[in-house]
Amino acid sequence: MDTESFFEEMPFADLLGVEVTDAADGHAEGWIEMRDELSWNADRVMAHGGVTFTLADTVGGAALVSLIDQPVPTIDMRIDYLSAGTGDLYAEADVVRCGSHVGVVDVDVFADDDTHLADARGVYKTG
Repeated sequence: MDTESFFEEMPFADLLGVEVTDAADGHAEGWIEMRDELSWNADRVMAHGGVTFTLADTVGGAALVSLIDQPVPTIDMRIDYLSAGTGDLYAEADVVRCGSHVGVVDVDVFADDDTHLADARGVYKTG
């Protein structure tokens, strides 16, 4: 399975503009271009929490898919928002555990100025 192509064809990620740019050996990276319609604030472009969450979930799943070469439905995800995202967002994910039934991935989300916006831990079904 071509991990990056798989995520490019995911309708919801495509709708938001999430791009997985690297996915190999349990590590993935991706980004989303911030635009007005992804903002929660009418006066200033600031990423809605759901946009940040979707980026983290998608890139986290890509890290795990890079190891097991099959889709991984999300079981649970916890995210801590650290700052508001005001520019393009990017995420880096690393697999913590890849078991026969469940995988765990840690994800960090940053703004384009390297501000740490969120950290997340995703749990995905692997088997």
